[in-house]
Amino acid sequence: MQTQPVVKPRPAWYVTWQRFARNKPALLGLCVITLLVLTALFAPMLAPYDYAKTNLNNVEKPPSAEHWLGTDQIGRDMLSRLIYGARSVVFVIFIVSTISLTLGLTLGAIAGYFGGWSDTLISRVIDFLFAFPDLLFIFFIAATLKPAIVNSLKSFGQTNNIQGLVDFVRSGYADYLVVMVALSILGWAGLARLVRGQILSLREKDFVLSAQAVGVPTYKIIFRYLIPNSLAPILVAISMGLGGIALAEGILAYLGIGLQPPNPSWGIILSDNVGRYWREWPEMLWLIFLPFVIMASVVFAFNFVGDGLNEALNPELQ
Repeated sequence: MQTQPVVKPRPAWYVTWQRFARNKPALLGLCVITLLVLTALFAPMLAPYDYAKTNLNNVEKPPSAEHWLGTDQIGRDMLSRLIYGARSVVFVIFIVSTISLTLGLTLGAIAGYFGGWSDTLISRVIDFLFAFPDLLFIFFIAATLKPAIVNSLKSFGQTNNIQGLVDFVRSGYADYLVVMVALSILGWAGLARLVRGQILSLREKDFVLSAQAVGVPTYKIIFRYLIPNSLAPILVAISMGLGGIALAEGILAYLGIGLQPPNPSWGIILSDNVGRYWREWPEMLWLIFLPFVIMASVVFAFNFVGDGLNEALNPELQ
C-alpha cells in the first residue's frame, strides 16, 4: 500500500506574505516606502549637487539636462533638495516611531496587565493628551519649552567648550529634536490605549494563567506571550501612524516650527514657493507640485501598507 507523502505546512510568515501580496495597492505602497528609505540612505550618492549650494546665475530655471527638476529662487537644485528631504522624513519617522513604540508598548502593557492604580494613572494621562489638539500641543511646546531647551544646550556647549554641541544647535537640528520629542509624546497615547485593550483581552487566557502558575516572571509573560499575541492590530496601527508622522513633519516644516532653512525638507520647499509662485508666476507651479505629490505619495503608501497588513493579519477578514 502506497502512503501519501507528508506535506509540510507553509510557514506563517509565508502565508501572511501571500495574503499581503494579493493587495496590489499595498504592494505599491511597500515599493514607495522602500524607495523612500533607499533614497534617504544613499542621498549623498544620488543627489547631483549639494542641497544648499546656490547659483544666482541659474535662478528659477525649468527642468533641463543640467538640472533635471530645475532650480529654485536662489539657484539651488530642486532634485538634490527633494532627495535630501527624504532623509529628513525618514529621520523623523525613525526617531518618533521608536520613542512612541517604546512608551506605548511599555505603558500600555503595564496598564492592561497590572490594572489598579497604574491603569488609572496611565489612562488619565492618555485622556489628558487626547484632550489637546495635536498641532496646538506642538505649538505650545515650540513657544514655551523649545527656546529654553535650545538656549540651555547652547550655553552648556559654550561653557564646556563642546564645539560639536554648539554647531548642532546652530544648525537648527536642536529645534527639530524638541519638536520630534513633542510628536513622540503625542504619538504613544493612541498606541498605549490599543495595547492596553489587547492585554486586557488576553491576560485571563489559559496560557497566561499557566505561565503565572509555574512562576514565569512578569516581564516574560508580558513581552514573550502577551505582546506577541497582540502584534496584528499593533502592526496595523503602527503602519498607519507612520504616514501621519511623515505628514506632520511636512506640515510643521511648512509652518516654520520643524526643520529650519537651509536644511532640506519637503515642507520647507513648499513654504518657500507656494506664496511666491501661486499668484505671480503660474508657470512655475511645478515647484509646488513636486513636493506636494511626493508627500502625498508617501502618506498614501503607509496607509495602503496598513490596509494590506490588516487584511493579511486579521483572521476575521480571511
